[in-house]
Amino acid sequence: MKKALFLLTIAAVVPMVCYAGWFSHIVMDNEPQVVHFGNRHSQSFYAVKKEMLEKIYYDYEHRRTLYCDAEFFKNKKLVLPDRFVLPDLKEVDFTVYDTSQEELEMKANRLEWEHIVPAQNFGKTFHEWYDGHENCVSKKGKKFKGRACAEKESEEFRYMYTDMYNLYPVIGAVNHLRAHFNFTQFTHPKSATFGVCGGMAISRNKVEPRDEIKGFIARTYLYMQYTYPRYRISENMASLLKVWDKQYPITPWECQRAYRIEKVQGNANMIVKPRCEQAQLYWDIKER
Repeated sequence: MKKALFLLTIAAVVPMVCYAGWFSHIVMDNEPQVVHFGNRHSQSFYAVKKEMLEKIYYDYEHRRTLYCDAEFFKNKKLVLPDRFVLPDLKEVDFTVYDTSQEELEMKANRLEWEHIVPAQNFGKTFHEWYDGHENCVSKKGKKFKGRACAEKESEEFRYMYTDMYNLYPVIGAVNHLRAHFNFTQFTHPKSATFGVCGGMAISRNKVEPRDEIKGFIARTYLYMQYTYPRYRISENMASLLKVWDKQYPITPWECQRAYRIEKVQGNANMIVKPRCEQAQLYWDIKER
């Protein structure tokens, strides 16, 4: 008798479970799928730098470096701003990585492409960066890790590393001294590190850029977090970026730049694009 009741119960419950599973599957299938995809265009940093110069910054009026607004040409020659000066490395209050005063002077005449969100910030989320990989061994048999290993062994890292939205033209010396320092808003004004270079200040391993580019920087960080879920911004940094984002809204050039990058790289910047479209700025002036 008990066995018969047990079998009847099973016979009644199983169809209900199956139906519930089927219904759940249908509901999930009908839900909108949110897909955040980033760069899948190129994994070559060398190739991307060439494309940035030829396909994004191809017009004279926009060939300006980010931090110091220095003019540069298609042949990568820089025109440093008047009264641009380099700091004395013996007197700075921040960490200087692997360079001498003479080397820094050479870098001052070099155009480079900087990661606004430093590679280290997202690179540390890859085990190849911190732990290395069995294939990361030099010709002399020495194991290595960090950026070199992540770039060698991780396809995802290479795509993040070469994302055009995170790359901006800068003076090489400025790029080097900024290093991987995060941005901040100093409570008390600091002396400009590079003379009249936009008031950019580096102090105690933090950087405050000129006001005109704070919105660019904020939205670049927000784009990287939105597009690559493995990268997260700290709460303190996120609060500052939200303030900069509101205080310094999108500009026509920011919209043109995003439009051009989407055409080349393939994915839209979903932090910048909607705002540009709302302001009717999402187009390339060269196409009109």
